[in-house]
Amino acid sequence: MKQDDFFALASDLSAGLHGDEVLLCQLEGEDSDMVRLNHGRIRQAGSVRQRGLGLTLISAGRQVEGGCDLSGDTADDRARARDLLARLRERLPHVPEDPYLNISREPSRSERVTEGELPPADEALGTLTAASEGLDLVGIWASGSLVTGLASSLGHRHWHESQSFNLDFSCHQDRDKAVKVSLGGHTWDPEVLRQRLEAVRRDLAVMARPARTIPPGRYRAYLAPAAVGEIMDLLAWGGFGLKDHRTAQTPLLKLARGERRLDPRVALAEEQGRGLMPGFTAEGFLLPERVSLVNGGTWQGCLADARSAAEYDAAVNAAGEQPESLTMAAGDLSTETIIERLGTGLYVGNLWYLNYSDRNECRITGMTRFGTFWVEDGERVAPVNVMRFDDSLYHLLGDRLEAITRERELILSADTYGGRSSASALLPGVLVSGIELAL
Repeated sequence: MKQDDFFALASDLSAGLHGDEVLLCQLEGEDSDMVRLNHGRIRQAGSVRQRGLGLTLISAGRQVEGGCDLSGDTADDRARARDLLARLRERLPHVPEDPYLNISREPSRSERVTEGELPPADEALGTLTAASEGLDLVGIWASGSLVTGLASSLGHRHWHESQSFNLDFSCHQDRDKAVKVSLGGHTWDPEVLRQRLEAVRRDLAVMARPARTIPPGRYRAYLAPAAVGEIMDLLAWGGFGLKDHRTAQTPLLKLARGERRLDPRVALAEEQGRGLMPGFTAEGFLLPERVSLVNGGTWQGCLADARSAAEYDAAVNAAGEQPESLTMAAGDLSTETIIERLGTGLYVGNLWYLNYSDRNECRITGMTRFGTFWVEDGERVAPVNVMRFDDSLYHLLGDRLEAITRERELILSADTYGGRSSASALLPGVLVSGIELAL
């Protein structure tokens, strides 16, 4: 379904409304190529072509929602949509009034189409399989276009379309020893892939050495962007939402109250302007290009969705209260000098199984994962067996933060549950004077 077809469908449905009814129509769709790889070979390939229609019917302070798949046939899709609307109208009198119902009643329009430079999937995968010859590679390729549309009986007409790719894979040495790589964005560059695979081969050569077990304690460490991304994913769980802050449930409560600080170089923001996520909400609100969350190491503001904005009398600045386009400001540490600056300590490529061990102190625990090395005198000397860390963000991004990398990685979500995700994070790596390893 194209933009004009969707808007025409919304107009057709709006023409049949009764009384004070308001209708919001949302379109979600994708045209994606999906390929799974194992042992460096294509094991499963397919394409996903789907469009889904979501309707929200509002009247007398009540709202009901429903959805249906669209076939691409105009007559069939209109029949499905009208049937869905009729069923919603039957349900509407039986739901209670919604005290936090909040929609934009001002008509608005927007259109953003972000075109990518993407090769056919077979061309990209041909490059990958040739360059990874001899590696035990397993992963997934996803590419294509994602579309989101919004139209309402109040006059909203919004359209967002973006093209992107995401290549997420790991290369295994033996048992739990592996190196993980994630490449994604709007523009495919085969030379970048070749460079990353060359780095993987160097790392795997170190992985082949006898693994080292280090005792619990505090160690100097470098956390790569993927490891920082895992920390930010956990922090997004209740860290930035307006409701979490107003109910004092956020793990960043002490930061928000001014009782604790992060390093002055730390700046976090939600950047809708990067073009991967729609610049509007399902309720018709336009989103700012950028929302500052942390700046200069101090708290700046929350993400407020439509419901929390109604509950706490705030402006809507997010579709949801977890970041979907998070960015962390770059520093001045060159990636070419990371190992030299680290000297002796841990190079942590990935983390996993993260959770809070003390939410009040924003204390996080988790496990080291792929690509974790022991470094001595500026040289990787051995892989490190899996360790558990337990430390506070107020230390890792606070008094123990030494440097932030100049280069950042765009990390796209690999989630495909119900559809390919367009969430992303643009993150640097960080060098810290110490991270606490518990066992």
